[in-house]
Amino acid sequence: MDLGLEGATAVVVGGTRGMGRASAQSLADDGARVGVIARSAAQLDEVLEDLGRRGSPEPFGVSADVTDPDQIDAAFREVGECFGGQVNILVNAVGPSTRGGFDALTDEQWHEAIELGAMSMVRCVRAALPLLRSAEWARIVNFSASSTKRQGESLVAYTAAKSMIASVSKNLSLSLAREEILVNVISPGSVASEGLRGWARTVGVDGDDPYRLMAAISEHFGHPAHLPRTGLPEEIGPVVAFLASRRNSYMTGANVNVDGGTDFC
Repeated sequence: MDLGLEGATAVVVGGTRGMGRASAQSLADDGARVGVIARSAAQLDEVLEDLGRRGSPEPFGVSADVTDPDQIDAAFREVGECFGGQVNILVNAVGPSTRGGFDALTDEQWHEAIELGAMSMVRCVRAALPLLRSAEWARIVNFSASSTKRQGESLVAYTAAKSMIASVSKNLSLSLAREEILVNVISPGSVASEGLRGWARTVGVDGDDPYRLMAAISEHFGHPAHLPRTGLPEEIGPVVAFLASRRNSYMTGANVNVDGGTDFC
């Protein structure tokens, strides 16, 4: 299916790893010109080469710390210069790594989770809005998590930040509807990210085997899915690409679970 992305301009914040990179790849596969904003400058060159091979014309990257408002503003000024003052698609895929039970978390850790996990999205949307408003059509896709609905004790700060993303995105879908800027949320379930595979190794499980990884998640956290395996980052990217595309012309304010079926587990 042609998603109408050829010639579109897209920015993926957090696009060098995991589901963010998979999102950038899916947009590139359909011909969008992709800009990637990420903290790690070392990974950008390799990612941009990959996006170019996939069909993204002149992909580019900007290294920025998305917890720093000044760096975010500077990054989007550079995006505006590269994209001729307009952006069709903004994807916010950055997530916090904060783990720990409620009693163990310090104020500093709470602030870290909210700054990286939620305020980065708020600031990126704010910086990108003039560019999105200048485009003929525009979409915003933000990453929340299915764990906001199926809590784990060690994820209290993580899910708080992800819940904020879902709430703010819902409000943005309302306030931007009159401008026909569509805002949606994707909530992945247990996806074999680098972090999850790394955790698996600490408990003696092959994190590269999605079936064994899901069995370990079920054993340790009680979070199974209908499907007997974890998801893969490349299974998230196409969903993001659809939500970000012109083919999605009437869905806004939605929170889309991509979780292998977990609501009634």
